[in-house]
Amino acid sequence: MKIIVSGGGTGGHIYPALALIKRLQQRELLDDVLYVGTKSGLEERIIEREHIAFQAIKIQGFKRKLSWNTVQTLYLFINSIKKSKQIIRDFQPDVVVGTGGYVSSSVVFAAHLLKVPTVIHEQNSVAGLTNKFLGHFVDKIAYAFTDVKDQFSEKKKLVFTGNPRAQEVADLKPNLRLADFGLQPQVPTVMIFGGSRGAAPINKTTIASLTEFSRRSYQVLFVTGRVHYENVQKQIKTIQLGNNVKIVPYIDDMPTILPDMALVVGRSGATSIAELTALGVPSVFIPSPYVTHDHQTKNAQSLVKNQAALMIPEEKLTSAKLLQTVDQILSDSKLQTKLATNSRKLGVPDASDRLITVLENLIKTMK
Repeated sequence: MKIIVSGGGTGGHIYPALALIKRLQQRELLDDVLYVGTKSGLEERIIEREHIAFQAIKIQGFKRKLSWNTVQTLYLFINSIKKSKQIIRDFQPDVVVGTGGYVSSSVVFAAHLLKVPTVIHEQNSVAGLTNKFLGHFVDKIAYAFTDVKDQFSEKKKLVFTGNPRAQEVADLKPNLRLADFGLQPQVPTVMIFGGSRGAAPINKTTIASLTEFSRRSYQVLFVTGRVHYENVQKQIKTIQLGNNVKIVPYIDDMPTILPDMALVVGRSGATSIAELTALGVPSVFIPSPYVTHDHQTKNAQSLVKNQAALMIPEEKLTSAKLLQTVDQILSDSKLQTKLATNSRKLGVPDASDRLITVLENLIKTMK
């Protein structure tokens, strides 16, 4: 299979694409792959680190208000379609896959114009503007949250696959990694984590809770995010931390430590949810209210209504609320089991294989 993949801007669009590519390689189904992105997003650095061929196009997102910037954006969009057409003609893919972000709009739309089979993947419970636009033109729409189905009018195109990222972590087992951070692997541990860059509101509340956390029988692994770490260190100078609390800026290869967690507290991005549900890790979500269409809240609500997680809206996040919620879960083994069981029910451990089946069937149908 020769495939072009496009998605960018955030890791939530890039990592599912990368998971799909890796699974195709593992199954020896991939003859060739090309990733098309921009130089302004994260994708070039991440994809080239994986030694995957990468080409960049110049494009920017549309603003909601009309301005001169809108004219410039439209100009770049038209030019990016021309560039994408040339890339597709040169590469001759069997299928083109878009995983979100404005860069995928021109690549997938160009493939549609050239009558190349097309698939988009929507990771969130609220469809992005790019995927809503592309949904009118593509051959198949793969999705991870059932709540998103009503946001696409082309119901016959919809196929549930889950998030390919889930399959990358589904087979991970506890591996005693807590010892790497000076913690005891056999003691229940909560990880508090605001994403790769960290989240200031979560950090602020956690700092205010450290004295109380130090008195608990469970352990706390507080991941600040690299950009916040030095500032957090300054703020905790006067706090006497217990041996059960460790603070780190970031954890490389984060998924590998998840099976060792009794509880994870953090944001509710699509990638995080895919990983946590694949492993059945009890979670408390604090959705970011700053993302488009408040989709993290919708993501979290999908789990809360299935009794697979708890949620604390950021505006209600206090030290008392955080402590009370963590204590509630870690002191109640029945609640932990219920959250873990229901979370695992929502996981899709074969998500990449499901998406590959969609691609294979589409290619056969359109030959």
